[in-house]
Amino acid sequence: MIIQKENGKVVPQERSANRFKMIAKTMFGLEEVLAEELRECGAEDVEPITRAVSFTGDMRVLYRANYTCRTALAILKPFAEFEANNDQELYDQVYAIKWEKILDVDGTFMIDSTTSGEVFTHSYYAALKTKDAIADHFRKMFGRRPSVDTENADYKFNLHITDNKVTLLMNSSGDSLHKRGYRQAVGIAPINEVLAAGMIKLSGWKCDCNFMDPMCGSGTLLIEAAMMANNIPAQYYRGDRFAFKRWKEFNLGVWKSVKEEENRKIGSMDFEYEIWGNDIDMNVLEQAEKNLEYCKLHKDVMLYCGSFEDQSTPEGRTIVVTNPPYGERIKIDDLNAMYEKLGDTFKQKYGDGVEVWLITSDFEAMKHIGLKPSKKIQLFNGSLDCRLLKFELYEGSKKAKYQEN
Repeated sequence: MIIQKENGKVVPQERSANRFKMIAKTMFGLEEVLAEELRECGAEDVEPITRAVSFTGDMRVLYRANYTCRTALAILKPFAEFEANNDQELYDQVYAIKWEKILDVDGTFMIDSTTSGEVFTHSYYAALKTKDAIADHFRKMFGRRPSVDTENADYKFNLHITDNKVTLLMNSSGDSLHKRGYRQAVGIAPINEVLAAGMIKLSGWKCDCNFMDPMCGSGTLLIEAAMMANNIPAQYYRGDRFAFKRWKEFNLGVWKSVKEEENRKIGSMDFEYEIWGNDIDMNVLEQAEKNLEYCKLHKDVMLYCGSFEDQSTPEGRTIVVTNPPYGERIKIDDLNAMYEKLGDTFKQKYGDGVEVWLITSDFEAMKHIGLKPSKKIQLFNGSLDCRLLKFELYEGSKKAKYQEN
């Protein structure tokens, strides 16, 4: 049910008994990739927006999106929309919602607030007013109120305000969906799992050729690729740590059915190619091996220890996706020289027809690769403005065509 304002009051607006609107959050640049994943989940009315995708579906779609979407950070369910022109109106509108139908008085909740515009300029204060309204509503109804728990709340509410337009949403995921649950060991600068999966999908790799990461660190890109090759759901190793399991409307039978359907697909793909990882640091390779062993994917991935300059690609068509140092968390004495060596390795060691996808935030260093990228995609690695670069490698004159000092 969506609650909207009518004649100055909050009133319910009925939707389909089964389908409702949802928002899937993601990273900038991955909206179209996530939109396609949601369509595969059975979502309808799919519309990419900035850092998110809106769609409609039923509870089965909500469960499936949480369990399988590799590029989603959270699946949110809007449940109230109204206008508020000041703090008191915000309080009154929130107070009027029938919270007892959503949240138990003995339950716990937290509020994550985002505001923009000139009406509400402090997100923390808006969240505080919302919390007070919820607490006062329960006090009037029951003489007591639910507790706030910022760590492990039963309900995580998202308050989103743009100018005077207010939306309240329930976070069905709980912890961010990038927390896959497979990290047993972590390197110095591990790439976010959602970003890693998004890079692989943007590369066009469909498990139809070899995959390689020549600077693999603790193995995130390798694990995400191996999970795709084995049809392992994105949250298979996470367990049942989803916020929707604490909702009043949680349906255990539907949830079990969704999991069983997806888990039956594991290993169904006839993957006949190689997945290779390489790193110069034996310590991080041991971390990668530990993570792969935890996932039972260690037999699917070949790990090599050595400089990227000495590593060629597997025989046959290969897509290379890698996250080299940017000089931010891993310090390199001469980053320009390292990127020049990367370009030389691509030209001299990698076979004809190999595609290389490389992400970096150092726009000066990337010029030293000495190859002209055929594609540039803007992404963000945390707060770092990055480019995902595509290099198509050819023999002879074709290769020379793409060289650039």
